[in-house]
Amino acid sequence: MRRRTFLHLLGLGTVGFGMGGMVHGQDQAGDETITLFLCGDVMTGRGIDQILPYPSRPRIHESYLKSAKEYVGIAEAKSGRIPRQVPFDYVWGDALTECDHFAPDLRIVNLETAITTSERYWPRKGINYRMHPRNTPCLSAAKIDACVLANNHVMDWGYEGLSETLSSLDSHDIGYVGAGADSSQAEAPLIFDLPGKGRVLLYALAHHSSGVPLVWRADRNRPGVALLRSLDSAEADRLAGAIAARKQAGDLVVVSIHWGGNWGYEIPPEQRRFARWLVDEAGADTVHGHSSHHPKGIELYHGVPIIYGCGDFLNDYEGIGRYDAFRDDLTLAYFLSYKPGSGSLARFVMTPMQIRKFRLHYPSKQDRRWLRQTMARECSRLETGVTDLRDGRFELELG
Repeated sequence: MRRRTFLHLLGLGTVGFGMGGMVHGQDQAGDETITLFLCGDVMTGRGIDQILPYPSRPRIHESYLKSAKEYVGIAEAKSGRIPRQVPFDYVWGDALTECDHFAPDLRIVNLETAITTSERYWPRKGINYRMHPRNTPCLSAAKIDACVLANNHVMDWGYEGLSETLSSLDSHDIGYVGAGADSSQAEAPLIFDLPGKGRVLLYALAHHSSGVPLVWRADRNRPGVALLRSLDSAEADRLAGAIAARKQAGDLVVVSIHWGGNWGYEIPPEQRRFARWLVDEAGADTVHGHSSHHPKGIELYHGVPIIYGCGDFLNDYEGIGRYDAFRDDLTLAYFLSYKPGSGSLARFVMTPMQIRKFRLHYPSKQDRRWLRQTMARECSRLETGVTDLRDGRFELELG
């Protein structure tokens, strides 16, 4: 069984960075904090997989398109020629500059694709994402520490695909959480020991409202994902007991949840209640929500950040156009800094990004303004403020 504790060696120093053609100074939170990089769905399968060095067989089983190459063609019709067999770091683009600037202690993504060569796709699901195992270094290129796998695409290519996904991440020394060979492994946290700062406990869960088939739930004798049975207080109490059994004084607890639909800014009341229960009953220091294809509002509850929907960080939707009003090409990189030993949030910075030619770029001033106004509107509905920083980033007002 995979060893669930990882030692992360901290990077040294920071560098200046460019955004929108301008060079700015450093504003890193400092070595006295624990800094996390969080983002939403990283969908490196299908069209994106086709431009990486080792593309999978392009055949897909969708009602609309039959080849993953067609998604590349749709994107090119909108944005121009996309190179093929790109370097593994290509898709991350300017996000790598941001990570170098903030030097996060941990980099956590929701990996929403299977990593497999399996041809046994899950029937009647409609969309089946996969990335070739030989393209796994694209995750290493971004120095990803943890992949959340509790989502509605990790088993798109069945149990064989899940097994190969886990082995591919293992072979590249990338941590994973939220799926496994049985319920014990799927529900276990990923524990990071940060020298001189303490431990970070990462839990990952999915809810069927995000499209996860109920049969994907892991049990004692079956592989699968850590799937919530409900969003009620009993489930929160169960999680609280599991977290209490492992949590030590000074630990930072992050609960990552894949829930809700892909489009729309409304946050269901049951999600707000459950997120608050996680804070009150389970001692969560951060709730990392995802599934929405665009960023949603953020709440500060007793000083604890609740991100209800991070938005897609990488996808192959470019040029499809059906939901352009939501601007799913605009996304956010989230950098959260905490005081070690207390779990108190010290700073919450968001960097706007734009997906163009299957690569992350700094957006134009106009697009950045649109995203900032949207986030300010949605956060205000949760009684949270957003400040527009001079360097083009946004900052959550901590009160």
